[in-house]
Amino acid sequence: MTESLPNLYLITDRHQVREGRKLLEVIDDLLQAGVKMIQLREKDLSAAELFPLAKDLRGLTHHHQSLLIINDRIDLAQAIKADGVHLGSHSLPINVARQILGSHYLIGASTHSAAEVNSAYIQGADFVTYGPVYFTPSKAAYGHPVGINSLQEICKTCKIPIYALGGIKVNNTKETLQAGAHGVAMISALLSEPSPTQAYQKIWQEL
Repeated sequence: MTESLPNLYLITDRHQVREGRKLLEVIDDLLQAGVKMIQLREKDLSAAELFPLAKDLRGLTHHHQSLLIINDRIDLAQAIKADGVHLGSHSLPINVARQILGSHYLIGASTHSAAEVNSAYIQGADFVTYGPVYFTPSKAAYGHPVGINSLQEICKTCKIPIYALGGIKVNNTKETLQAGAHGVAMISALLSEPSPTQAYQKIWQEL
């Protein structure tokens, strides 16, 4: 299944959607434009608040034959029959999540070092995000960007798909792919743009 993972991984943040538009509306447009993998990541919402949003998003992704990944919440992913989960350092361990979910769910992991990438692979992750590759305010808490050279070195040995994350824009998408990344993970580069679909089309040309 990992061989068919798309090259672009959209991560949601409804706070970055332009005023006057709604998250589901923007995502529907992007799905129609061709986005094939979305992570629902709204950390400030409770499970009760996330559930109806996740159900609506599952309906959209199912209609457009796209993958839906749920951030952290294994129970929610099971409840709406999502395609997988994405786990961070404060989530359940990857190997425990695999025992719960079985082999038919995708499991992604957030990584910020070579050791974390290797650990995610050993524990059974299907893919990882790695970064921040470039500076971005949303990832400033993780310290300085890892840089393109670090990404390139890790891609040489990693046995699962790596999505470059953090500060990925149209002008550096090609550079991350040339470094060996399977694809790019994006939030603001799509959601914050005046026309998310036009931004996607420009990025897709680079992919």
